[in-house]
Amino acid sequence: METSPNNLADYKHPIVRSKALELTNNQTSIREKVAAIFHYVRDDIKFAFPKEGDFVKASKTIEYGYGQCNTKGTLFIALCKAIDIEARIHFSLIKKDIQKGLFSGIAFWLMPKYISHSWAEVKIDEKWVKIDSYINDKQFYEVGKKKLKEKNWDIGYSVACSKNESSINLDLDNEKFVQMDAVIGDHGVYDEPIVYYKSSKYKNRPNVLKNFFYRLWVGRINKKVEKLRYSCANN
Repeated sequence: METSPNNLADYKHPIVRSKALELTNNQTSIREKVAAIFHYVRDDIKFAFPKEGDFVKASKTIEYGYGQCNTKGTLFIALCKAIDIEARIHFSLIKKDIQKGLFSGIAFWLMPKYISHSWAEVKIDEKWVKIDSYINDKQFYEVGKKKLKEKNWDIGYSVACSKNESSINLDLDNEKFVQMDAVIGDHGVYDEPIVYYKSSKYKNRPNVLKNFFYRLWVGRINKKVEKLRYSCANN
């Protein structure tokens, strides 16, 4: 895939390439390199919502230090591609209930029933391995699981465990997931996220009114996320 100024997975950007080399400098195998990238994206890039929504370049997510499923997925594949590891992004729909506890009231009501969602796929030993357990940083994931148990919910706080026990661990041989239980349908795989975002399949494209309210509320929602994360750190 050739990069262009519009690509979000800007793996040739100096910031992305430098970070990928820094993370994997002491690693020799593809598995070790993927693990190093995984833990950086999971824990150093905190879970939060960018004001631009999904349209954030990988290089910008590194600068921000935070992201959500789609922007962290973009970063994950870009870091892999920067060091010649085959990676792609897989899109689907996901139940909006995944955001319960974070979005509430009219903010939750305005969301479509199903929203566009993604996970990363990396080629290991000639097999494409699905990975989504980088979405929530460890502290935020732990408090999310705790809140689900308190409320007796299967889905919410960016965690889904209605069918199986969720996990934020990386297992390249036995895939483990944090949100897959809430996934509905399949929108296919892409080398570059912007191709999907420009398609009719993409459901997170807000109108002017919804975009106004999202930008108005996103700071408040991120403060809620940070408060939840802080409560985990102090318990």
